[in-house]
Amino acid sequence: MIYIALLRGINVGGKNKVDMKLLKQTFEQAGMKHVTTYINSGNIIFSNEGMSHRELSDKLEQAIVADFGLNIRVLIRNLPEIRDTLSVLPEHWTNDADMKSDVLFLWDEINDRSILGQIPIKPEMDTVLFASGAILFSVSKANAAKSGLIKLVGSKLYQHMTVRNVNTARKIYMLMQAAEQEEGLGRM
Repeated sequence: MIYIALLRGINVGGKNKVDMKLLKQTFEQAGMKHVTTYINSGNIIFSNEGMSHRELSDKLEQAIVADFGLNIRVLIRNLPEIRDTLSVLPEHWTNDADMKSDVLFLWDEINDRSILGQIPIKPEMDTVLFASGAILFSVSKANAAKSGLIKLVGSKLYQHMTVRNVNTARKIYMLMQAAEQEEGLGRM
C-alpha cells in the first residue's frame, strides 16, 4: 500500500529543521519501502504492508525522536484516502498570485464534518469545503490577510491539522500514483 506521511511543523520559520535526505534514511531504517520525499515541508511517500495508520504513525514518530530529537506529529494517509480528498477539490482552485487555496489535513480526533462549525469562516470571502480527512480552504490573495483562516492559525484546533497548499497536495497525489505504478511493475 502506498502512503504519505505528512509531518507537522518541520522546517517552518527556521524551527524543527530536518534534512530530507536524513529523514528518508530514517523512514527506510524504520522499515518503509520505496521512500521518496517531496519538498522541505515534510511530505514523505512510501510503501508498507501490514501496519495500520496508527502503527505507522507511532513507529515513525518514535524514529524521528530517536534520529532528530524532535517530537513531530506524523499524519498518515493512503492513496485511496488522498484520492477521495482531492476528488472534492475544485479544479480551478490554485495557489498563485490571485488565489490562496489550502488543504488542511485533519488528525482523526477532529476528522468530522461538524468541525466546520468550529472554523472561523468569513463567508463573504472564504470558501470552505469538507472532504473526509481534510478541510479545503480558498480565498482571493487580496483578502488573504482578512480571511478567517488567520484566526484559525495558532488556535487549539489548528494543532490537530497540518496544511499543504493545493499545488503541493496535487503533486503529492501524482507522486503517490507514480509510486503505485512503480510498485505494481516491481511485483511483475
